[in-house]
Amino acid sequence: MILADLITYDVLRVIWWVLLGVLLIGFAMTDGFDMGVGALLPFVAKTDIERRIAINTVGPVWEGNQVWFILGGGAIFAAWPLVYAVSFSGFYLAMFAILAALILRPVAFKYRSKRDGKAWRSTWDWALFVGGAVPALIFGVAVGNVLEGVPFRLSPELVSYYEGSSYLWKFLDLLNPFALLTGIVSLAMLLTHGAAWLSLKAEEPVASRARSIGSLTGIVTIVGYALAGLWLAFGFQGYAIVGEAVTDGPSNPLFSEVTRTSTWLIAYAERPWIVIAPILGFAGMVMAVRGLRDNREVTSLLWSQLGIFGAISSVGLTMFPFILPSSFDPKSSLTVWDASSSHTTLFIMLVATVIFMPIVLAYTAWVYRVLWGKVTEAEVTGSSDSVY
Repeated sequence: MILADLITYDVLRVIWWVLLGVLLIGFAMTDGFDMGVGALLPFVAKTDIERRIAINTVGPVWEGNQVWFILGGGAIFAAWPLVYAVSFSGFYLAMFAILAALILRPVAFKYRSKRDGKAWRSTWDWALFVGGAVPALIFGVAVGNVLEGVPFRLSPELVSYYEGSSYLWKFLDLLNPFALLTGIVSLAMLLTHGAAWLSLKAEEPVASRARSIGSLTGIVTIVGYALAGLWLAFGFQGYAIVGEAVTDGPSNPLFSEVTRTSTWLIAYAERPWIVIAPILGFAGMVMAVRGLRDNREVTSLLWSQLGIFGAISSVGLTMFPFILPSSFDPKSSLTVWDASSSHTTLFIMLVATVIFMPIVLAYTAWVYRVLWGKVTEAEVTGSSDSVY
């Protein structure tokens, strides 16, 4: 394809690495507060009316926010097919748990208000809790395992094989101490984000309870993120490509030579500018906590978004060019330079993204603009046919 030659293969690979990060960060920033609200629901709302207020802060937008998750999954499938195949094979039960929880959430939204019984509504409230807390936790656990390295190897035919006797044991192996720490950081971060959203969108007393809880979870996020950074620096080895990386070669990881390094933080010596990412992560969460304590509604949400951006960016920038390193066979590690789709495929997808991404952003912005403002008791009780 002649037009594809306008952008070189290596540049397209980096562009799609950046776009994948953008989609994942977009998902965390938008659907992240949906999950945070769901996980906070049993603790910030004491009566049925209060719970309905909390639910309706995200009711009009949660479906649109999940578009980012779908786009992220689609981007991995189309732009990084080998990453998709290898990760979904190894994280099969973890992915199933995430999808089951995300499926449970819309069911809870739809069925909760179908009956007035206390037990009925309480059951679906806890379903919303599971639908928010479980994905937030497991996403963080997955990130921790990726940083440690995943125990797989590739055959000469690029078929992946994992160490472990069964899917259950593979899943249990994911729940190691470092991964559980990153899971807690992820959960606490999204709880803080959800609290900032409730502070902005809910009326009292839901908003004040959310601010109190969010201040605590924000501190947990900061401390956990710092501990994870120290563990990353001194707890286990990193990865590096031996010699000069071939950035425009065929997508076959076995053509590259990979070795273990003393720490992932060597990346900060090679690319000092990436230190801005963890700085933004810490600064965003510190200011979000301060904003919640001072009842600064809009700025608290913006600061928590900045914290999420910094935290997720720091993982990608630290690991670059690695996407899915292998702890069992480092040579099988998947990188930006050897795990992508073809040059033509990446270019066609980029054209589609340039066309459709602005549309997604435009209708998302329009929905938030139209539905701006606090959710009140009068609105919930007076519009029973149109709210949850």
